[in-house]
Amino acid sequence: MKTIAHSLNFITELDETNSTAKQILALPKMVQVEMLEGLLKQLLVPALKPIIDEVNENNSYATLKVVV
Repeated sequence: MKTIAHSLNFITELDETNSTAKQILALPKMVQVEMLEGLLKQLLVPALKPIIDEVNENNSYATLKVVV
């Protein structure tokens, strides 16, 4: 089976006047990205699973998967 890797890009907008946002913005960029991606994986992947299963039901030539 051949695979085609593709992705979605997410952007998080932070209100730099908010104290919590200030703490996040004070972290190194790599830590910010790891933290936000981890949160997305925890929240979105379980929510997407039923939808992806429905999309893949009765597929004939391709299967969509989420790789974390």
